Amino acid sequence: MMKTILITVTAASLSLAVSFNSSATELPKTVYLPVDTALQLATETLDACSADGYNVSVTVVDAAGLTRAQLRADMAGPHTLESSRKKAFTSASMGRPTADFAKLIAEKPFLAGLRDMDANILILAGGLPIRVNGQIVGGIGVGGAPGGHLDQACAQAALDKVLGKKIAH
Repeated sequence: MMKTILITVTAASLSLAVSFNSSATELPKTVYLPVDTALQLATETLDACSADGYNVSVTVVDAAGLTRAQLRADMAGPHTLESSRKKAFTSASMGRPTADFAKLIAEKPFLAGLRDMDANILILAGGLPIRVNGQIVGGIGVGGAPGGHLDQACAQAALDKVLGKKIAH
């Protein structure tokens, strides 16, 4: 009886190892956000907002929510750095524009707990995920324009310019 159990466990372990190894070779290639692209996105976003007269801060994070680039306009408020970072984190980690979550919570207040999932989450418009070939590689967040929809418009303009096409969200 003991030998039968041992053989069964050993056979099951071998089949798991084989299936793990075979699926590992089929994993898609990981795409990442290079720092030069992150800096270009931040610069273009700052320029887009500046052209409209808005003093903002911009943060670009990678897929893990870690800061790759952050810029603050000369006259942007000090609070805009953290708000832009949190918007970028939120959009990267949740894979959606932060405006979508703000609207969702307004429509369904029982979902307000989303705000408390992580201390880095900020559910205000102005954050967009960054996708390459359908894969989220990061997020971009803007804070400081007189409205989150304006923050988002600056980020979208930079994504369009740098990545060469409108990013579907």
